[in-house]
Amino acid sequence: MDLTVWRTFVTVCRLGSLSAAAELHHTQSALSRQIAGLERQLGVPLLERHPRGARPTPAGEVFRHHALATLTEADRALRAVRAAREGSYDRPLAVGAPPSLAAGVVPEAVRALLKQAGPLRWSLLPGSSGRLHQRVATGDLDLAVVTDAPPGLPHDPCTERRFLGLDDMVVALPTGHPRAGRGPVPVQCLADETWAEDNDGSAALLRQHAARAGINVRIDLTAADLPGKLALVATGHAIALIPGVLTRALRPDITTVRLVDPPTRGIYTLTPRRDPHPSTPALLDALASAFATARPENRQPRR
Repeated sequence: MDLTVWRTFVTVCRLGSLSAAAELHHTQSALSRQIAGLERQLGVPLLERHPRGARPTPAGEVFRHHALATLTEADRALRAVRAAREGSYDRPLAVGAPPSLAAGVVPEAVRALLKQAGPLRWSLLPGSSGRLHQRVATGDLDLAVVTDAPPGLPHDPCTERRFLGLDDMVVALPTGHPRAGRGPVPVQCLADETWAEDNDGSAALLRQHAARAGINVRIDLTAADLPGKLALVATGHAIALIPGVLTRALRPDITTVRLVDPPTRGIYTLTPRRDPHPSTPALLDALASAFATARPENRQPRR
């Protein structure tokens, strides 16, 4: 289909009438013919005409939404081609990470990358590991740092996975807690505590660890996100299981204690197999160094 007609339709929807779309330098009859031709191709009416103009039909609104996304991407492609032709191509680097890794490890790695490679436009997008995997597979992200915490990571031929290391989970406590400064401690010593959780993966790790020790834990408080969970800890409402890599980024009114034989989660990078960003190899090396610094006990995954 000709994208010129798509632009015509999106503009008519935006302006609310065919006559107002004269900014496209076409007559109203020409615009009507273009829209009619598009409707014949799609086999469904796209516009409802009324005395004051036109508005999209339900099918037209669906098409408008997708057409706008397609036109936006097409414009980006044209700008990128022009920039490449002029020798000024600067593809932004899109990186994703769960909140615990976005709080320290990933920014540290990007800082090392920028120090080595020079200025680079980049963005950091937080999200769950499952959502980040989808965005890498569809090409929305150039790289994501993810975890294999429950429910785990899918195997996808569209992405390439690289193991960074195992992250020991630790327990976050308010600074005045009796266990602060002690450890490692067996989880049985914390059996009577109130726990807070913000996601199913972390809750599953905690329950599995407690079950292996022969106890149950009371997850009585639920937070909407990681900062909320940490706020519950800082104010003394609960304690919480958190990733070890988060320790250096904690607020000053929270401390941690290590567990005996702690639960762990694997940390991986995901990259698309096609059209990798030119900075990906250097960033992978920087991430490996940043993670090793955050967790010196880094080791190979269990078989």
